[in-house]
Amino acid sequence: MSTSIEGVKHIIAVASGKGGVGKSTTAMNLAVTLSVQGLKVGLLDADIYGPSQPRMLNVKDAKPESDGQRIEPVVSNGIKLMSIGFLMEEDAPVVWRGPMVQSSLMQMLFNVNWGELDVLILDMPPGTGDTQLSISQKVSLSGAVIVSTPQDISLIDAKKGLNMFKKVNVPIIGIVENMSMFICPNCDHESHIFGHGGAVEAAKELGVDVLAQIPLDLEIRHKTDTGYPVILTMPDSKQAQIYRDFASKVASYLEQYEKQKKGSVKIVFEESA
Repeated sequence: MSTSIEGVKHIIAVASGKGGVGKSTTAMNLAVTLSVQGLKVGLLDADIYGPSQPRMLNVKDAKPESDGQRIEPVVSNGIKLMSIGFLMEEDAPVVWRGPMVQSSLMQMLFNVNWGELDVLILDMPPGTGDTQLSISQKVSLSGAVIVSTPQDISLIDAKKGLNMFKKVNVPIIGIVENMSMFICPNCDHESHIFGHGGAVEAAKELGVDVLAQIPLDLEIRHKTDTGYPVILTMPDSKQAQIYRDFASKVASYLEQYEKQKKGSVKIVFEESA
């Protein structure tokens, strides 16, 4: 049975069918942009085997405090962040079996003092394994964002991830096509290195929206590696505008989801009266 987290209005998963498609970069930029747009945002780095959010948000040396009962999340750029990366050396491998991974995730979800949040974003591990299934079943998710590149092989795996969420009754917010094209920094010529239009076709086939087409961009890569997101350091750039549009679509979806949720409660109440 799925459970909500006290004080958290919405929980959404940012997921991918395979690794290397820019899922964590997308999750981080979505979180920062929603925060800039006025929402109270939390970010859980649920990718236990490959935590990257502490570096992306420039807090890799931070240590969360605990009173023995609850863990205080690290705050960066207005976002409340929790990651297993805070609890071990950056280059140390996580050699854990499945049950220990699930236990750690549940602790970070339910034993962290998230406080009042409009949305908690889960940066999911890639694939469709135990972690994805456990979170989908134990946490009340408002929706999932699927990240893919235009490559055929990536889209095949993205469809698997999308269909997994559908099977466990998690709504799909939409698809993000990352590394959509490379734009030459000197002449603005667009090169579709990984193919063209794949995510749009897949979205049509699956009946979901394309939330964003994000270019393979040197500035996004550099700002992510150094912990200074483009939305904060280059707010007037084309790259920042792409993330603003993406975040606005997610925020709009959450507003509609909340209205539908309240509407269904009202109907049930009237029928039982």
